[in-house]
Amino acid sequence: MVIIFMDDMGYGDPVCYGGGPYKTPNIDALAAQGIRFTDFYAAQAVCTASRAALLTGCYPTRIGMHGALDHSSAIALNPDEITIAEMLKEKGYKTGMVGKWHLGNKAPYLPLQNGFDEFYGLPYSNDMWAYDYDGKPWKDTAFWRAKYPPLPLIEGNTAIKIIKSFNDQDSLTSDYTRNATAFIKKNRNHPFFLYFAHAMVHVPLAVSARFKGKSGAGMFGDVMEEVDWSVGEVVKTLRENNLLENTIIVFTSDNGPWLTFGNHAGNTAGLREGKGTAWEGGLKVPCIISWKGHTKAATVNNNLLTAMDILPTLADITGAKLPAQKIDGISCKDLLLGKSSKAPRDEFVYYYDKNNLKAIRKGKWKLVFPARSQTYGPPATIGGDRYPGKYAQVDVPLALYDLSTDPGEDRDVKDRHAELVKSMTEIADKYRRALGDGLTQTTGNEVRPAAQFR
Repeated sequence: MVIIFMDDMGYGDPVCYGGGPYKTPNIDALAAQGIRFTDFYAAQAVCTASRAALLTGCYPTRIGMHGALDHSSAIALNPDEITIAEMLKEKGYKTGMVGKWHLGNKAPYLPLQNGFDEFYGLPYSNDMWAYDYDGKPWKDTAFWRAKYPPLPLIEGNTAIKIIKSFNDQDSLTSDYTRNATAFIKKNRNHPFFLYFAHAMVHVPLAVSARFKGKSGAGMFGDVMEEVDWSVGEVVKTLRENNLLENTIIVFTSDNGPWLTFGNHAGNTAGLREGKGTAWEGGLKVPCIISWKGHTKAATVNNNLLTAMDILPTLADITGAKLPAQKIDGISCKDLLLGKSSKAPRDEFVYYYDKNNLKAIRKGKWKLVFPARSQTYGPPATIGGDRYPGKYAQVDVPLALYDLSTDPGEDRDVKDRHAELVKSMTEIADKYRRALGDGLTQTTGNEVRPAAQFR
């Protein structure tokens, strides 16, 4: 089992999803030998919440997780929640993680305390350091970003290096790739689960000398070509060790692109908005699943799936025991194996902020609820060349969109479908009762607490 989890990679960034003018031949090859999903969703459009959902199969609000944790955060993933690593470890799998954790910044809430035998990576995002966008320490020491502690590269539970510059970050992708492939080689004679959570394409963008200036598509293109190389190295290592036909590879992203960074951000292929919003560009992400000899090659699938569905799918495939506590994921094993043409999921709820229910999807329909929301649109500004623009806030009205004909969410049809609006609101009310909703001040009756730092 290998999950390659990109950071802030937009729906339209891989070439097989319409990206370019850079090249991503290894990601494209993975799609050519597996299934490329067109309607795959991160659970929330922000780092911590999204990762918690992937690893536990739960909506983040169910398990008390939200936002993007940093060194000062008082919460972490509760040890009582069962991760994919813990689930597979019970089946005898060796478990390794390389890359960004972001579910608790120090022991006892690091990967080794959540089912992983090995960990090599960062505790949170690579921009959570005390450096300005030019790579120099913040001059205004009273500014909140200037108060970040040194950014540690961790092995196991121990910091082995401090990331102090863009040059230090330039080696992350290649360094992570060496560790990921080494884990595969070491465990080639044993069932294993590798969770490879890249730092890229999250800002600050970083790329090794081998790829810098080579794509012809700027810094972002260079980074895309290096992470594509990394995917190729993982696949090559599996092939060279005769593991490719016995390994499920999942390639996806934690959320959409951080558009405020302009040319240092990816693209959504025309979807509305991006990271940090409840619009399609924030949550719909690329996803490729390849299991050579089992998934039908070069398949494009438009069923609704989410990152939460990965855990129960892997449980179904391996015969692992599902967590005793309720989860929200649904197995799509039969879909992967071609035994069914329809996914078991027909609903998805879009949460953001701490627990605000911003929208619900039912089949092809998306109902957006009134809320004050962050936007990249006017009067927001877009930055570039490492520097961000500024967000704006807008009042979003009630609206209904047909995503099959309006993926850009710019044609509200609620006035034509009053009964549908009513029925979808009633479904949303069920989620509110279970998971809560800050917009309606509803307390969920199925919510479990996050861990609190002692």
